[in-house]
Amino acid sequence: MATIKPIDNLEENPRVKAVFDDIRETRNSDFINNMWQYIALDEDLLERTWADVKRVMAEPSLIDPVTKEMIYIAVSIANSCTYCVHSHTAMAKAKGMTDDQHAELIKIVSLAARTNHIANGIQIPIDEVFEAEKQ
Repeated sequence: MATIKPIDNLEENPRVKAVFDDIRETRNSDFINNMWQYIALDEDLLERTWADVKRVMAEPSLIDPVTKEMIYIAVSIANSCTYCVHSHTAMAKAKGMTDDQHAELIKIVSLAARTNHIANGIQIPIDEVFEAEKQ
């Protein structure tokens, strides 16, 4: 259950409407998901968050769109963000992630979580060769 109630008639606020219109245009969709509707309670938060999401996730970069979404899914799993796991899985599938790729992603996330816990539990010292890479 949400800790706040979404504001009625959000798009009566011109700042919110401008962001929502940009989301629609960028995503080529009329759908404004709950994330944006709920954070619209603060126009600054909405504008800043959308600007960052648009810049990192929607603008062309060295990482292809499906891989970006898959990374977002992995981090969302690690951070236990059910909402983001669902929304970015939907986005990844819409951008071309196959069921086989999704299954492989879950295997990788599961493996990383397990080996991270082992390494943290034992406090395995970092190999010198890896330390040298930090410099």
